[in-house]
Amino acid sequence: MTCIRLKYQTIEFGNTDIHLCGLRNKQEFHDPDGIAAKMGISSASWPIFGILWPSSIVLAKFIQDFDTDKKRILEVGCGLGLTSLMLNKQGDDITATDHHPEVNRFLKRNTTLNNDPEIPFERVDWTDKTDTLGLFDLIIGSDLLYEDEHIELLAKFIESHALQTCQIVIVDPGRGRKAKLVKRLSLSGFSNHTQSAENSPELPDGYKGYVLIFTRVLASK
Repeated sequence: MTCIRLKYQTIEFGNTDIHLCGLRNKQEFHDPDGIAAKMGISSASWPIFGILWPSSIVLAKFIQDFDTDKKRILEVGCGLGLTSLMLNKQGDDITATDHHPEVNRFLKRNTTLNNDPEIPFERVDWTDKTDTLGLFDLIIGSDLLYEDEHIELLAKFIESHALQTCQIVIVDPGRGRKAKLVKRLSLSGFSNHTQSAENSPELPDGYKGYVLIFTRVLASK
């Protein structure tokens, strides 16, 4: 990682600080062996994983007060993994995933930076049918719906890793696709509650994201 410029920052969660090492800006790029290019990740989209986006802050702040006790939790498209790092700090059972080949390296660096145990990670594509993740009680993610095609891909990935009784929390920055995701997941028995993101000092002025909370409960016999 010596060929790219890095940025260090700290996000506060009450009396707990989470320290993050990420990319300095969206102009950073380093793919000397063409690994990302072979995966279809362009030079323009390569840095996206390494920036702390507002929606990831919203997700972490929301999940901080969510009932995570004794739940197996999956973060989808974790990027720098702020929420995973926060959950890991408080001893929750969190597994992180992302498609980008550099994510796990940064995740390991950041767990070390926070003096915490390593977070289980698996690099997966939403179309991958061979991952070893298993099933989860709670699935979370932020800023995942960049294209219309992502709605079906994400929904199928969630369906393949959600226990029959499961909750899903997705933070969307308002890209215009949240209603489509709600409709799609309703076909799998998930009810939905949507609320506006709460303001936070770390968020930029004018941020108008949404927290989508999905719930499915195993029907009693």
